[in-house]
Amino acid sequence: MKLIDIGVNLTNKRFEGDLAEVVARAQLAGVKHQVVTGTSVQASEAAYQMAAKSSGYLSATAGVHPHDAKTWDAQSASLIEALLEKPEVVAVGECGLDFNRDFSPRDQQLSCFEAQLQLATQVNKVVFLHQRDAHEALIERLSEYRPQLSGAVVHCFTGSREEMEAYIELDCYIGITGWLCDERRGQELRDLVKYIPLNRLLIETDAPYLMPRNIKPRPKSSRNEPAFLPVVLNTLAEIIEQPAEALAQTTFDNSTRFFQLSTT
Repeated sequence: MKLIDIGVNLTNKRFEGDLAEVVARAQLAGVKHQVVTGTSVQASEAAYQMAAKSSGYLSATAGVHPHDAKTWDAQSASLIEALLEKPEVVAVGECGLDFNRDFSPRDQQLSCFEAQLQLATQVNKVVFLHQRDAHEALIERLSEYRPQLSGAVVHCFTGSREEMEAYIELDCYIGITGWLCDERRGQELRDLVKYIPLNRLLIETDAPYLMPRNIKPRPKSSRNEPAFLPVVLNTLAEIIEQPAEALAQTTFDNSTRFFQLSTT
């Protein structure tokens, strides 16, 4: 079984002490490639540096998360654009809208998001999207730019069927995390995943967040790792009644195609 983790926050400080071991465990678990998420200028630079040193095992995204939209200015735009010229950087993001926590004012979130959509059209790279409690505003802007975008993935999808169908209508990919593995909070997602077209499914850990609740034995640490991606895959396979090996190959092929990865 070979897998690709399309969203992992290896720049997070929780990985500072044992990053090499974390990567090695993922490789042993069959994770053949990881896309390291950039969430700010600093984190995007760090993600790129990791990818540049990884001999092709890691790729990176570069962008500014809606939580940090208040930091977006001409300088940050220039720095993100420079990173997107690097071959190791495969997507614009994590970008989008988050009206749940409003860590940045909504007008600044909208401005920052639209600027990154414009940037994605200029550099011809896919977008890695975040959306929370802001579906209507996000879909309005995404719809405007989608014809010019080479692709889009809704990272860590936990929304409604209506939202899912709107994304699929725009030919977006859907990223599924360990949220699926929680029968308490994730029941709506468990009901919905069977309606996602197989050719639009991607899987991710979003590590160190969203530890799959059904891991056995339960790790002592609450830190999620890319090595736990098989738990997400196996849970998804069980719910949608697909053979795990076949689904692994499907999501691997989808990820390779979406990010234009060179993997074996």
